[in-house]
Amino acid sequence: MTDFLHDEFLLTSDTAVELYEVAKTQPIVDVHNHLVPGDIASDRTWATIAGLWLDDDHYKWRAMRLAGIDEQLITGDADPADRFAAWAQTLPRLIGNPLYVWTHLELRRVFGVTESLGPSTAEAVYAAVNEQLGDWSAQTMLAHFGVEFVATTDSPIDDLADHGAHRASGASPTMAPTFRPDSAHGLLANPEEWNAWIDELESVEGVTISDLDSLVSALRSAHARFRAAGCKASDHGLAALPDRPRDPEAADGVVRRARWGEPITDDEADLVLLEVMHLTATLAVEHELVMQLHLGPLRNVSPSLMATVGRDAGADVMGDRPQAAGLARFLGDLDAAETLPRTILYNLNPADNELFVSMAGAFARGGTESQVQWGPPWWFNDHDEGMRRQLDVLAQIGQLAGFVGMLTDSRSILSMTRHELFRRVLCSKVGDQVEVGLYPGDAHHRAELNEMIVGICSGNAKRFFGLV
Repeated sequence: MTDFLHDEFLLTSDTAVELYEVAKTQPIVDVHNHLVPGDIASDRTWATIAGLWLDDDHYKWRAMRLAGIDEQLITGDADPADRFAAWAQTLPRLIGNPLYVWTHLELRRVFGVTESLGPSTAEAVYAAVNEQLGDWSAQTMLAHFGVEFVATTDSPIDDLADHGAHRASGASPTMAPTFRPDSAHGLLANPEEWNAWIDELESVEGVTISDLDSLVSALRSAHARFRAAGCKASDHGLAALPDRPRDPEAADGVVRRARWGEPITDDEADLVLLEVMHLTATLAVEHELVMQLHLGPLRNVSPSLMATVGRDAGADVMGDRPQAAGLARFLGDLDAAETLPRTILYNLNPADNELFVSMAGAFARGGTESQVQWGPPWWFNDHDEGMRRQLDVLAQIGQLAGFVGMLTDSRSILSMTRHELFRRVLCSKVGDQVEVGLYPGDAHHRAELNEMIVGICSGNAKRFFGLV
């Protein structure tokens, strides 16, 4: 029987083991996550592992609900020890789920706890980890993982004070905001909520927003603040891109009506969506930034969870809307206008894997490496099998060597272990090509493979996001 999480777990060959010796020493460049900027800027410490693990992690919340855990122990104000015990009770049910491996990697890599977590060990593990937590601040943990750069995900109404304070302190790692203007169009289905958000944007930017032009002006102003804070990218989470041409005049009418509190249809909201997307793409080209498109989720489908917990509570699902036509039109229109920025495409539904990698290849440009990228496995796909599928398709249809690598997409500092899992899967994938005779294994080609591994682990992302 193989030991649990032994030194060579997931490494399927001698070549994979050798490649992983290169991969494991590379720094982490985490270009998309949902970490709290204030936690990093203030170098926060946590009183209990329950708070660190369970306060913001909807992956764990979802798993605990599936196990029948009471909501009070998941997102409520129950005693932290009881919440931790509830997670420990859930964990043995998660064989095959990445949460099981992630949890134990975090215990091992940070706290040195090798004991398997379950109901019988919960009390001892809780005490052992809590005893160490005072020595593990946010910045200390990130340094421990070798993190050089983190890109948080931020709304245009955020004042970015935490980013400014962290930058001024000179502390590591480098932290940059990512411009995510989804609320400018995504809240239009609820004019009251949208107007409240617009009022905040007005306040932050010191402008009056009454029509499309003034909305665009306010977003431009916010974007300038983000750039001053070190922003390297915009990010957009959409069910799908609409397959329709832009119509600024009609979009202007939608904004005016919404500002008066009139109801807005989904089709009308799409008109504003296209204007916001056009703006951020244009700004990305002007300022040599990256545009990230996360496509496919159907969000917040549980009314009861929305009412009791709110958004991002673990009630999002994998959508099945057609993606090809709208995405092709959007990228094509930018390409025709010479305003197509460096772009990363993420799909939530793995049925779209081949579609997205082929779409990225269609917009390749001579003289520019990987202008449009198919991004890493996202959300419901960031387990080891999802990583293998992604790497297989990327290698077969696209070009593995130019890939920007993994990210955490997480709200937990400890989730940097996901990079380790990815690097092990990557080295196994590449090593298998050598072992079965599909790629040369001599010293010259091994050096090339080592260089490729370094690029995928960190170097490609640094170049793509303008960090070097």
